[in-house]
Amino acid sequence: MQETLVADIFDEVDEELKQDNTKQLWNRYGRYIVGVAILIVLVTAGHVGWKKYVEDRQEGYSGQFMKALFLSGDKRHTEAAAVLAQLSDDASGGYATLARFREAVERAAAGDKSAAADIYDAIADDGGGDSLYQGLAVLNAVLLRIDDGDPTKMIADLTPYATSKSPWRHTAGELIAVLALRSGDVAKAKEGYQKLADDLDAPQGARARATEVLRTLSK
Repeated sequence: MQETLVADIFDEVDEELKQDNTKQLWNRYGRYIVGVAILIVLVTAGHVGWKKYVEDRQEGYSGQFMKALFLSGDKRHTEAAAVLAQLSDDASGGYATLARFREAVERAAAGDKSAAADIYDAIADDGGGDSLYQGLAVLNAVLLRIDDGDPTKMIADLTPYATSKSPWRHTAGELIAVLALRSGDVAKAKEGYQKLADDLDAPQGARARATEVLRTLSK
């Protein structure tokens, strides 16, 4: 079903491009284009977070974290975020980092995307933090602001994580291309998508999306 949805979306994208209406294209399809990238980030975040949780497990902090998860399950996201904020202050190491990421998720679920993005910014700006987590925080902050944030600033934030040595290079590269498309810089978008399409190490889905977007942009 998802493949059919994506195919239908790109068929309609073809029509939009024929009408040369880039702004309308972004407004209608931007979220779908980055949808798979969002899933990649969230799945990775869950894997990394759970690994650190197991490694750094401490009984008292475990209780606080589980309380937050129960509150979240009841859709009491603001309360869950408050518990996680306290946990991130009390804990250290992996538990504190996991709590901060989860707090951001709960803030966003409660409708406060700005607060969530600010938490990701703080993680990314933490000079003593792990570069893996900093990159993940940048990606998540961009995803929260991708509809109305400053494309130039977001591209600048993503660029260090789009290098060949970064584990986030494929997602960062795709988001840079999306942002370039949103801002009307079709040449930069094509360059980014072409690089992704030609990268044999990139996930198959990312390469397929890049190839399809390049096809539509060339019409």
